Amino acid sequence: MLHPQVTAAAGLRRRPSSEELAADPYQRLLGVRAAMEDANEAETGPALPLPVVADFDADGVPCRLYATKTNAPVLVYLHGGGWCYGSIETVDRFCRRVADRSGCAVVSAGYRLAPEHVFPAALDDAETVLRHLRRSGADLGLDVSRLAIGGDSAGGQLATVTARRQRDAATPLDFQALIYPALDPLTSAESYDEVGSYGLDRASMKLAWETFVPDPLLRLTPDVSPLAVADLSGMPPTLLITAEYDALRDEGADYADALIAAGVPVVHTRYMGVNHGFARKLATIDAARAAADQVASALRSALTF
Repeated sequence: MLHPQVTAAAGLRRRPSSEELAADPYQRLLGVRAAMEDANEAETGPALPLPVVADFDADGVPCRLYATKTNAPVLVYLHGGGWCYGSIETVDRFCRRVADRSGCAVVSAGYRLAPEHVFPAALDDAETVLRHLRRSGADLGLDVSRLAIGGDSAGGQLATVTARRQRDAATPLDFQALIYPALDPLTSAESYDEVGSYGLDRASMKLAWETFVPDPLLRLTPDVSPLAVADLSGMPPTLLITAEYDALRDEGADYADALIAAGVPVVHTRYMGVNHGFARKLATIDAARAAADQVASALRSALTF
């Protein structure tokens, strides 16, 4: 059963006007971006104060650092939003809570969005942030010898592709935290049919994939589709969170199973009664706070060595 908090939270975001619905696709996209930002405070709540909250530039990629102490291990976090919307601000409260609960520093990356910047721009930005941190993280008071990556939805896809590329480059990451990641450009999972009416449907997801990767020949390559990777051995230990009423539920579970089959330590947790996007809504959905705390606990265990 869908939790009543999910229904209540959905009512906080402004619905498009008839004029916006009649506008061209790009104007509709801008409306979605604005609505997400406008509802952010109500969905995510007041900002938790931390000793360090600082914006910085990582070789052209805007980032925000959250930390409670110096010489802390680092989580690089990539926000969700279908590669087309979302921002550092929309995951600000989530990143603050994870930093506070974990004792790790969190670096939230404001990667470039489609359609203005299509694949591989966002992926390039994620790798740029990692290179910058490895080179200059000590200047920020960070211990970049202990480094994890994470993200939700589209950010989860970017995170795990980046982790695989780091593995292939012989600079492996220590951990990855993936929250309902978008992993299948074919949108073929049965969960689209079973729970695609709870906020994220197949048509919306297909549009997101097509906007992010306009060239269909690229959509089943390993840098776009993590499920197309032939060898997942050596991937970092993984926390993978899925949601019961999420169309991406099954592809997330399939990826967890594939990682396990490749010998990767995995914890896969399915949050019941909630849908896609729940984890950032700390002010409105109890399970969001539990998910943030689970991420924090997993980071603390994985990076305290």
